[in-house]
Amino acid sequence: MVASPLLAENRFPVTVIIGLEVHVQLSTQTKLFCGCSTQFGQPANTQVCPICLGMPGALPVINRDAVRLAVRTGLALNCSIPPLTKWDRKQYFYPDLPKGYQISQFDLPICADGYLDLPAEENDEAAVRIGIVRAHLEEDAGKSLHDELSGISDTKIDLNRCGTPLLEIVSQPDMRSASQAKAYLSELKLLLTHLAVSDCEMQEGSLRVDANVNLHLDVDGKKVATPIVEIKNLNSFRNVQRALDYEVQRQVLDWEETRQTIDEAPKTTRGWDDNRECTFPQREKELSADYRYFPDPDLLPVRLPREFVDEIRDDLGELPAETRSRLQSQYQIKAYDADVIVNQGPAMIAYFESTVEVAGDAKKTSAWMMQDVLRTMKTHSWTTDTLEQRLPASRLGDLIRRVTEGKLDNSRARDVFEVLVEKDQTVDQAMAAMGIVAVDEGELDELCRTLLAENPQVVEDVRGGKVQAVGALIGQAKRKNKNANPQAVREKLLSMIQQG
Repeated sequence: MVASPLLAENRFPVTVIIGLEVHVQLSTQTKLFCGCSTQFGQPANTQVCPICLGMPGALPVINRDAVRLAVRTGLALNCSIPPLTKWDRKQYFYPDLPKGYQISQFDLPICADGYLDLPAEENDEAAVRIGIVRAHLEEDAGKSLHDELSGISDTKIDLNRCGTPLLEIVSQPDMRSASQAKAYLSELKLLLTHLAVSDCEMQEGSLRVDANVNLHLDVDGKKVATPIVEIKNLNSFRNVQRALDYEVQRQVLDWEETRQTIDEAPKTTRGWDDNRECTFPQREKELSADYRYFPDPDLLPVRLPREFVDEIRDDLGELPAETRSRLQSQYQIKAYDADVIVNQGPAMIAYFESTVEVAGDAKKTSAWMMQDVLRTMKTHSWTTDTLEQRLPASRLGDLIRRVTEGKLDNSRARDVFEVLVEKDQTVDQAMAAMGIVAVDEGELDELCRTLLAENPQVVEDVRGGKVQAVGALIGQAKRKNKNANPQAVREKLLSMIQQG
């Protein structure tokens, strides 16, 4: 393992400049310009046709669903949607690109000039806004499979992905740390899955990230910018953060050695070696002129009527950021709790609100969700749909309501919860099976009078101002009647002592 170089402090102020390019596979059944399936995991080269293979005379036909999903995403990212967009050919030659060009969008992207707000951290005064330069549609290339283990370094080509619809979302260079870049990706993924425009499964290639990073150094009062580096094809949010952290340190040390600035060196691309935990050089980065863009002669421009865009806008519904804010204001729960619930997805939001409706106490419901419910889901590898089947929201709400009303203490309620998780029983059935019965008012009065009669010193201590002394009687109450609610016993004891 190669140790990361350490960034020496106090040499000079460093501002990190990060922009991300995120390639998102859209959730369509067929490819962008043909009828081939986009299903993942099929045998190599079985989902291809003359169009996605670039055979002479095969003409592309636009997938309307891909256009709709792109507009849906753009609106959610606060982008402007132009009345007309067009297709361009991006020329480059690589074994997994059989046509020798990629159909993409150059100067008239389908979405432009938007932004995504990151949620404020606990110690931040406000959310951070990351600008979106553009989001454009393009077709994916194939996949190269490198066999380096056999010693012959063969490369095989699988063209199943050729023509798969991608939306490339390009941010402004507004991120100032690797952790902020990771937060941006997390919020973007949440939005995309909420909109159902992509499953964002990175292990399947549905979401891929390229990170652009350079540094602005304050050297003797003069701002110096280092050359821009693009780190390609990062396959996890964790690796994005690790690669950026490494690259920042590498660029500081590289500048100290070479003194090269952004004006003196071309933009380069680097890869990330996960095993060695470092970036490595790949090639100089092509400029737009190198790709020789020109309008695709086989595809007409696409008109996007206002009524088409407005229809999609009206169907967006409540977005995650809006839901997060509403849960905090409507239910008075913590920002952290609202964020966790929203990040679980729309099904969990609905489950929480249905539970609150029955329980009648949002804060207590939120506490149960953060602790018992999420722990149980993790232990059993449940989805929210499975949770609803095994423990309906109405049943959990009934249990929490009994705690709120003082009919169950937290300890006994958690015992009941475990039974509800394992067995298809109502709260009443679980309590009956466990021998838990409600203690009526008369029975509680008699229990408390007995405790006070047996512990006169406690009575004197409480009257003398040592209210905490009553705690000694709670354990005795549980031994005499295991169904007695500790909070109810405490309140009744204090009331009786006060009344004399």
